[in-house]
Amino acid sequence: MDHRSSRMKWQEAYEGTLAGATHATTQSGAPIEPVYGPDDGEFPGLFPYTRGIHPAMYRSKLWTMRMFAGFGTAPETNRRFHEIIDAGGTGISTAYDMPTLLGIDSDDVRALGEVGRCGVALDTIDDVADLYAGIDLGDITTSMTINAPAAVVFAMFVANAEDHGVDRARLGGTLQNDILKEYQAQHEYVFAPRPSLRLVRDTVVFATREMPRWHPLSVSGYHIREAGSTAAQEVAFTLANGFAYVELARHAGLAIDSYAPKMSFFFNAHIDFFEEVAKYRCARRLWATWMRDFYGARDERSWQLRFHAQTAGVSLTAQQPDNNHARTAVEALAAVLGGAQSLHTNAFDEAWSLPSADAARVALRTQQVIAFETNVTQVADPLGGSWFVESLTDQLQRDAGQLLEELMELGHGSMLEGCLAAIDNGWFEAHITDAAYAHQRAVQAGERLIVGVNSFVDDSPAPAPANQMSGDGDARQVERLAKVRRERDSDAVARTLLELRDAALDPEVNLMSSLMAASRARATVGEMMTTLAEVFGRYQVGAR
Repeated sequence: MDHRSSRMKWQEAYEGTLAGATHATTQSGAPIEPVYGPDDGEFPGLFPYTRGIHPAMYRSKLWTMRMFAGFGTAPETNRRFHEIIDAGGTGISTAYDMPTLLGIDSDDVRALGEVGRCGVALDTIDDVADLYAGIDLGDITTSMTINAPAAVVFAMFVANAEDHGVDRARLGGTLQNDILKEYQAQHEYVFAPRPSLRLVRDTVVFATREMPRWHPLSVSGYHIREAGSTAAQEVAFTLANGFAYVELARHAGLAIDSYAPKMSFFFNAHIDFFEEVAKYRCARRLWATWMRDFYGARDERSWQLRFHAQTAGVSLTAQQPDNNHARTAVEALAAVLGGAQSLHTNAFDEAWSLPSADAARVALRTQQVIAFETNVTQVADPLGGSWFVESLTDQLQRDAGQLLEELMELGHGSMLEGCLAAIDNGWFEAHITDAAYAHQRAVQAGERLIVGVNSFVDDSPAPAPANQMSGDGDARQVERLAKVRRERDSDAVARTLLELRDAALDPEVNLMSSLMAASRARATVGEMMTTLAEVFGRYQVGAR
């Protein structure tokens, strides 16, 4: 038995990091220790990781400043990516438009008016090539926020990288690929849950075996919170989905410790500052405990919850939008003090439109001010030991833990089956709807104040959106797609789509190879999704 104190174990781990040789002081010269707390208390880098997954936290490595961007055509978004990188961004994250998110091509009648509006339009591998032109995909990490057609877009991404000389093993980044939360909160689904989970399985198996730097799944609580959930519900539902994917990977034959270390999470950074800090601490503790004690993971990396955070879009107001600068800064600081590995800060004008380049730059600068001017990066979990924060952490753990137990009961011992049952019977939506209704009633009653909305209201006119979308975006993207259709080998497209359909008929076949072949033949997202729908069908609410 190891009789060393927690501090001694932490000290040994800390000295093994580059931060072990660094020293820090306040602006006035007072020394700053890398961590504070009693010798036998919890420490960062040690189970259950309440205080952070790394012994040195940001002394050894800052969080990735991963800014989200996407609008119009691929060349337009590519220019924004280069602006972000030139401004000091250390990772890029791609937002797709609604047709792409729903697996619809830009020339589909259902896409009219939505092409390039809420993200970049992506139809073929040609768009992928233009989207990442001039960016070293073997060097910078890339995140893709897409779910229902995630396998299709991922196949295009990998095929394009390889066609440009970047081996798939060098690619680093994250595919969101979290389809369960779509049925719970966001509702951007195409197929029913079970065939959709097959696509998640195939991407996870493919990336686990062939892409050591890639995270094939980012379990997302962000959209659950944006839909109106409480902090405890965000934690519980997100972790429940994570455990469901662990079971899915196990059913696919992956050893838990080969897959779980590649999982990542995506949380909302909301406005209730201390509750948000406690939320992240609670999530790490619950994940570590369940993964070790219930799922039997033995690799410590499987116990460590890694997460990206994005400041809360729903907290931004169209009224007095300049106030959103303050909201974003407070929310970003909560994510940092809570131990995020990656962070996106929303721009102040996003309640009006897609952010302007200047607003996005200020949002990035907000992170840089926190990182390089405040000194908060010198101490791991600086709020640890606060009676308030510790009490909130424990309370959130109790509340979220109770919800997890309810889901496990619904699944008769399986979190995967529990999540599917809770989708079918509306359990998730009922909880989120009740929470959202309670919040809105509190706002309307003046019990919860929102500056500029129900308090401190003035008559100053709101500014016009700075980032006005051009009116010809649809036409330009449709013409790009028409050019591909004219130039491609139609026989090759038909052949690869037929091969994709045949592969989909066999539930044991991994579809990534067929999707990459169709991508290289320049099949469209819509064509591949329609081919899969011939086998999987399209989702009807209430059907499995």
